[in-house]
Amino acid sequence: MKHKGVTLKNIILLQAIIIIYTVSSVMAKFASANKETPIKFFLFLGLEFAILAVYAVLWQQMIKRFDLSVAYANRSMAILWSMIWAVIFFHDKITLRNVLGVLLVLLGTIVVNMDAAGGEQHD
Repeated sequence: MKHKGVTLKNIILLQAIIIIYTVSSVMAKFASANKETPIKFFLFLGLEFAILAVYAVLWQQMIKRFDLSVAYANRSMAILWSMIWAVIFFHDKITLRNVLGVLLVLLGTIVVNMDAAGGEQHD
């Protein structure tokens, strides 16, 4: 299989799509917080499904640009984005363990991207 090039532009686009994916989780949490208000519940539930539909189409386009292993390694960045949304929207507290875990994921993602950008192949 031919190795696909990893560019900064594609990594940024991939992260934008992952952000879209994590926003669907925010809508799900808002929906669950509004179970007693049917209009709000269905509004947030509908937004969640709409966001997931957009994400699915965009994800299909992105995996054409990356080796699947690289794309899924970058998808792990959803942990970082989800933690950011938890703080912004739900005022969750971040612990040292949270930060260490996210840093470990970030380092792993960087290593995978550097390997892909370096063009190493193990066929």
